[in-house]
Amino acid sequence: MSAQHITVLLDEAVEALAIRADGVYVDGTFGRGGHSRAVLERLGPEGRLIAFDRDLRAIAAGRQIVDSRFELVHAPFSDFAEALADRGVAQVDGVLLDLGVSSPQLDEAERGMSFRFDAPLDMRMDTSRGVTAAEWLAEASVSEITRVLREYGEERFAYEIAKALVVARAGGHVATTGQLAALVEKTVRTREPGQHPATRTFQALRICVNQELEELSLVLPQVVTALAPKGRLVVISFHSLEDRIVKRFMRDESRPPQLPARLPVRAADLPKPRLALVGKQLRPSDAEIAANPRSRSAVMRVAERAEA
Repeated sequence: MSAQHITVLLDEAVEALAIRADGVYVDGTFGRGGHSRAVLERLGPEGRLIAFDRDLRAIAAGRQIVDSRFELVHAPFSDFAEALADRGVAQVDGVLLDLGVSSPQLDEAERGMSFRFDAPLDMRMDTSRGVTAAEWLAEASVSEITRVLREYGEERFAYEIAKALVVARAGGHVATTGQLAALVEKTVRTREPGQHPATRTFQALRICVNQELEELSLVLPQVVTALAPKGRLVVISFHSLEDRIVKRFMRDESRPPQLPARLPVRAADLPKPRLALVGKQLRPSDAEIAANPRSRSAVMRVAERAEA
């Protein structure tokens, strides 16, 4: 059964975009359209919103929005610059990236993203292309699986799980979420209280299959290049790996470039930073977390494009 998706930090994110009625905005992760609908409510007749999503079901949901100011693109947000160029858009006034997975993706058993159901081990956000988690596990080496579990899941038993997976597939593919969860549960004897032993493994494989961190690293520079002066970048992250990339990127883009020591360049002649940080990181309120427990790990960061 598919749960309704509750948009996290809805009002805060849209407020942070500082929307101009005639501006051009991008929702990099349409999901079920919560942020997009809120942006459209603030746009005037001359405004424009372009949204991206990889998920075919999100694209289908987006067809319910009949609005000449709105366009939904079936593509990863790493196609940002190319998609905007194809539409004759040179600059935008704000970009929102709401990272991670949506509730429907977690709650639809056939997506294979959750160990709560026994289903084919798919995990792809875009089921029309790419390799499934089961296909990747069928070919990956112990060292590759170890690296993915360690880097993307911060799993301290990564090597032990990787060895067990390679042994298990010799007798047949690890093809379902139930098989994977049972194998990890058998291999990992200790785990944080209240957390299923397979939590980190499922997260790591999902990030790997969808290249989530690579996608994020690719889109951020494209966004800054496209932002008009005073345009806003708003990013909502849901785990430390994403937030670390966003935090470092915004920090580096808000500082003057680091030049070699003793280089005879006056401070006034240094290239100006492209971004200015706006406020501090923001987390959901206690009331929002109580209403939507999945929001508890969310972190929102905001930056503004410096004047040209």
